[in-house]
Amino acid sequence: MTNETTAPSGTESRILDQIVAEITGVIAKMDEGDIERAMPLIGKTGRVYATGEGRSGFQARSFAMRMMHIGYTSYMMGETICPSMHEGDVLLAISGSGTTQRTVEDAEASKPESPLAAAADAVIVVPGRVKGEAGGSIQLLSSLFDQSVHIALDALCLMLSRRDNVSDADANANHANVE
Repeated sequence: MTNETTAPSGTESRILDQIVAEITGVIAKMDEGDIERAMPLIGKTGRVYATGEGRSGFQARSFAMRMMHIGYTSYMMGETICPSMHEGDVLLAISGSGTTQRTVEDAEASKPESPLAAAADAVIVVPGRVKGEAGGSIQLLSSLFDQSVHIALDALCLMLSRRDNVSDADANANHANVE
C-alpha cells in the first residue's frame, strides 16, 4: 500500500462507503454502557491480559499494545513472556461466537467455574457479523466484527486514558522507539 493520492474508481469508493456504513451500523447498535461498566475493572494496580484466536487475536494484541501505550502492564495470553494471573488482574477475551475453545479455556482458567460470557464481570457486546453467519455484510468472514471490535476497544482505551489523565504525549512516550 502506498500513500499516493489517486482518484478512486466508482466501484472502490462505493465498497469503502458500504464498509464504513456497516461499521457505523454496528457501532450504533452497541450499548456504550457496556464499555463504561468495564472501566472500573481495569486499574493501574492490576495487569491486563488479552486473548483471542485468529483475527480476534489480532484485535486482542492491538488492545494489549494500546493499553501499554497508556501506561498499563499488559500481556497477550499464550506468549512465552506471559506471567501467571493474580487477584486484581483483568482478562479481556474476544470471541465472535463466544465459544472459541482456547479463548473460553483462558477465561475459564481465570474464573474456573464458568464459560466465556458467564465468566465475565463485564461483557461488551459487538453485534457485527462473524464467520459462519449468513448475510448482514458485504465483507468476508468476520471482517465487520473485527473492525467494530477494534473501534470499541479503542474507545475503551480512550475512555481509560481520559479517566487516568494520560495525554497523547504520554502515550507516545510509551510507543516503540526502536522500529
